[in-house]
Amino acid sequence: MRLASIGILFLSLLFFNLGCTDEDDPPPPPHPQPNAMLKGVSVSPLAFDSVGLVDFFQRADSAGEIVMWAGDWAELNDSAGSPAVIATLDSEYHYTPLIVAQFFEQSTGLLLRPLNDSVRQAYLNGAATYAEKYQPEYIGFGIEVNVLYEHSPADFDSFAAFFPVVCDTVKAHSPNTKVFTTFQLEKMNGLSGGLFGGINDTTNTEWLLLNRFPRSDFFALTTYPGLVYGNPSELPSDYYSRISAHTTKPIVFAEIGWHTAASPIGWESSEQEQADFVIKFFEQSESLNPVFAIWSFLYDPQTVEPFNSMGLRRRSDGGAKPAWNLWLNDGQ
Repeated sequence: MRLASIGILFLSLLFFNLGCTDEDDPPPPPHPQPNAMLKGVSVSPLAFDSVGLVDFFQRADSAGEIVMWAGDWAELNDSAGSPAVIATLDSEYHYTPLIVAQFFEQSTGLLLRPLNDSVRQAYLNGAATYAEKYQPEYIGFGIEVNVLYEHSPADFDSFAAFFPVVCDTVKAHSPNTKVFTTFQLEKMNGLSGGLFGGINDTTNTEWLLLNRFPRSDFFALTTYPGLVYGNPSELPSDYYSRISAHTTKPIVFAEIGWHTAASPIGWESSEQEQADFVIKFFEQSESLNPVFAIWSFLYDPQTVEPFNSMGLRRRSDGGAKPAWNLWLNDGQ
C-alpha cells in the first residue's frame, strides 16, 4: 500500500515541542541487542497538526527504532520536502529514517511519470542528492514491484534494468547505504484472492522475479495476510519462515498490517485478531533474522478499508489496541 506524503508546512512545526505522551503509557522497551531485528512504523499521526505530529514522533520512539516515509520519488529532489524533513528530525526524535521512493500507482499499475531518459535522470539526481546529503542507512526504490509486473511487464522490465544504475548512483555518494526494492508477499505466493479481488493460485507464484534484482542489498516484503486469510489461525505454520527457501539475502519487512474492524462483510476482524497476528508474526519470522520490520500504521489512518483500521492505536480516542504492547515487546 502506498503511504501518503507529508507536507513540509506540517512537519516544520515539529521543531516546536508542543506535544506530550500519556503518563500511563509503558516506558519504551530497551533498545535491541546487536543483530536483533529493528522495528518501526510509517509516518501516520493521529492528526496533521503540530500536536499530532509531535505525539506521533514521541510514540514512534516507543514503537521501535525506525520511522518510514514512503511516497513519490520526485520528492527526493525537494530540499524542503518530506524525505528531507524526516532525515533532519532523526536526532531530535531518536530514530533511523527510512525512505522508500515510489514511481507507480499500486492500485492501477500506472507509472507516475514515464520512465524516459529525462525522468530517469531526475530520479537519479534526487537519489544522488539525498544520499550525498543524508548518508542514509537504508533507502528503497519501488514499492511492491511485482504488482507492477502484473499490470505491465514492460514497465517492470524497464525498472529492473534501471535499478542497478540507481544502486550505483546511491553508493557512489553514500557507500554504506543499503539499497532495496520491495515485493508484495501474498502475491509472491500466488495469493491474489480475498480482498485483493482475484483468485488464489499457489502454482502461479512470482518468486522468480527476485532474480531480476541481484543488486538489491535486501529482499524487502510487504505483508497483509488478512486480505486473504480470515483469521491469523489460518496462516500455515511456515507462512513466514519458508521465505528463506527463495533467497539467501537478508530479509526486511517494509510493511506489515492486520485490520481490526468488523468489516468488510465476510472479512470481519477484531482487535484480538490483530493481537494474535502480531504474536504469530514474531514467532514465524524469528528464524529469518529479519533486519527490520515496519508496522504500517501507528494510528488508524484515514484511508480505504481495510487499511483504515490497521493502526496499533485507535483513531477514535488515540488509545492503544492490545497489539500495541505486543508489538513493543516482540510478541510477548
